[in-house]
Amino acid sequence: MPRPASINSSPGHPPPTRTLEPVIAAILIANAVFNVFAWPTFLRRVMKDPRARDASGSATAFLKVHIVLVTIALALAALSAVASVLIITGVW
Repeated sequence: MPRPASINSSPGHPPPTRTLEPVIAAILIANAVFNVFAWPTFLRRVMKDPRARDASGSATAFLKVHIVLVTIALALAALSAVASVLIITGVW
């Protein structure tokens, strides 16, 4: 059964190669590495900030919000790393 014509291929020629996957995978890996190193450093500085604890030593909303932000950033870093592996292996 003949393949339908596509914008990116012409009859008698192979379909185009997938050249963007390595670039996208590299960007995702760079994103994951950056987030893993930058956000924990940021959180350590936030925890030392005087606004992080109240007079009784309890965590303030300032600290709690930043912990949530760092958690989300690290979860996105993990997703970026998984996506890059899936792209590299050709699964995605």
